[in-house]
Amino acid sequence: METAALIVILIIVLALFFDFTNGFHDTANAMATPIATGALKPKVAVLIAASLNLVGAFLSTEVSKTISHGIIREDQITPQTFLPLIFAGLIGAVTWNMLTWLLGLPSSSSHALFGGLIGATLVGVGFMAIDFGVVLSRVVLPALISPVTAGVIAFLATRMAYALTRRFDSKADGRDGFRWGQIFTSSLVALAHGTNDAQKTMGVITLTLIMAGWQDSSQTNPELWVVFACALTIALGTYVGGWRIIRTLGKGLTDIKPAQGFAAETSTAATILASSALGFALSTTQVASGSVIGSGLGRRGSTVRWGTAGRIAIGWLLTLPAAGMVGGLAALMVGWLGNWGILIDAIVAVIMIVGIFWRSRRNKVTATNAMSEVADSGLAIKVQRNPPPTRRGKVSK
Repeated sequence: METAALIVILIIVLALFFDFTNGFHDTANAMATPIATGALKPKVAVLIAASLNLVGAFLSTEVSKTISHGIIREDQITPQTFLPLIFAGLIGAVTWNMLTWLLGLPSSSSHALFGGLIGATLVGVGFMAIDFGVVLSRVVLPALISPVTAGVIAFLATRMAYALTRRFDSKADGRDGFRWGQIFTSSLVALAHGTNDAQKTMGVITLTLIMAGWQDSSQTNPELWVVFACALTIALGTYVGGWRIIRTLGKGLTDIKPAQGFAAETSTAATILASSALGFALSTTQVASGSVIGSGLGRRGSTVRWGTAGRIAIGWLLTLPAAGMVGGLAALMVGWLGNWGILIDAIVAVIMIVGIFWRSRRNKVTATNAMSEVADSGLAIKVQRNPPPTRRGKVSK
C-alpha cells in the first residue's frame, strides 16, 4: 500500500510538471501574434494569458473525460500494473515537451501525452488495452482536420478584413482598429486554451486516482482539488512565457500584420472552443499554427516561410511515435526491474529535465529578445508618411 501511494504521488507531481510545460509551451498559441504586431507588450501578454488560462480551466471538463474514460481501457488492467505505466507515459510526454521547447518547435503537448500513455500501455499490457476507436475519432482525426479548418477560416477572415478596411481606413493594413481587436481575440484564445489543455492533466490525475481506488470509477468529473491544482499550474507555466516558441510563431512562419493576427486568433479561438464542447482533445498548437499560415496566405503580398512550416509539420508527425517510444522504454524498465525501474525512471527524468534546461541557458530567449524590434518600438507596421502616388493619383501633364 505504501508503494502504491508513493507511485500515485510521483504521478501527480510529474503530471503537474507536464501541465507546467504545457503552459509555457503553448503561451505562443494565444500571444505570439499580438506581441509580434505590437498590440501587447510581451510581459503584459503572458500575464493576460496566464490569468485567462486559469479561468478557462474551470469552464469545462469534457476533454478530461476523453483521457480518464477514453483512450485506455482501464477496466482491463490492474492498478498494480497500470499505475507505473501512467508514470512511464508522462516521462515520454515531458521529454518531448522539453526537447521541442529547446528547439523552439510549436509541437503538440496533447499528442505528446497521448503518445507517451499509448506507448507505455502497449509495452506494459498490449494492444487490447487501447481503444483505438477513441484514439482515431477523438485524437487522430481532429489532429488532421483542425489545423486545416482553422487555416481556411483564418484565410477567409484575413481576406474579408482587408477587403473591408481598405475602403474605410487610410492605412492599408487597417492597423489602428485591429491592434485593439487583437487584445480581445488573443484573450479569447487564452481562455479557450484553458478549457482544452488543462483538462488533459486533470484526466491523467483522475485516471490515476480511479486506478488507485481513491476515486469512484463511476465519477467521471475530476475532483475539485485536481481542477484547482491543474488550473494554477498551467497558469504558472503560461506566465513563464515559452519565449522560444513565441519567437517561432510570431516571426518564423510569416510577417504578421494586425489584421492577420486578428483573423488568426479569431479562427484559433473558435476552433478550440468548439472542440472543447465536443470533448475533442485536439492540439491547440496545431490549430494556432494552421491559423497563422492561413492568415499569411490570406494577405496579398505576404510570404509564408514553408521551410519553417515543414520543420513544424515534421515535429507534429514525430510527436506521437517519439513520445510513445520514450514512454515504452520507461515502461520496459519498470517491467524488468519493478519498483527499482520506477526509481531509475524518475532519476533519469530529473537528469533529462535539468540537462535540457541547462542547455537552454547557453542561448537564452526571453521577453527582451524574443521579438526585440517589435517590443522596443511598439510598432508593427511602418507606414510611409508620404506614400508615392498611385497610377490614378498621378497628375497628367
